[in-house]
Amino acid sequence: MADQTLTLTLDTGDVVIKLRPDLAPGHVARITELATEGFYDGVVFHRVIAGFMAQGGDPTGTGTSGSKKPNLKQEFSSEPHVRGVCSMARTSNPDSANSQFFICLDDATFLDRQYTVWGEVIEGMDHVDALPKGEPPRAPGKIVKATVN
Repeated sequence: MADQTLTLTLDTGDVVIKLRPDLAPGHVARITELATEGFYDGVVFHRVIAGFMAQGGDPTGTGTSGSKKPNLKQEFSSEPHVRGVCSMARTSNPDSANSQFFICLDDATFLDRQYTVWGEVIEGMDHVDALPKGEPPRAPGKIVKATVN
C-alpha cells in the first residue's frame, strides 16, 4: 500500500506531508477526516515563529479554538521533532489535541515525547518557510485547500 499523503495548498505553494499512522493512528484519522470535510480550507497559520514552527488549524485564526469534534488522547512517540515534522498543538492537558497542528521549521527536540507527531513534509518545505512570521502575522499565510491523496 502506498503511503498516504496530505497536500496543503498554501498561498505560498503546495506542501506534501507524508502521514504517519504507524505513529499516531487516531491523529492521522482526525487530520484526514477534517481535510476531507474541507475544515482546513481557508484556515490561516496564526503563529509562525522563525527558527521554531508554523502553527495553524484553528478555524477562528486566533489559536484558541478547534473543531467541534472531541479532543484526542495523546499518542506520543519517540519520533524526534526535527525540521519538517508535523505535530499536534494542545493545551497543557496532554489529551487536548483537536485540529491545531504545527510544522517544525527547525529542530525542536525539546518537544519530543510531549506532542503527537503525525506526519512529515516530503515536498514544499520552502513554502512553509515562506509563511509570514508573527504571533499572529500581520497578513497570515493560509491553507487554500487541504487534500488527502
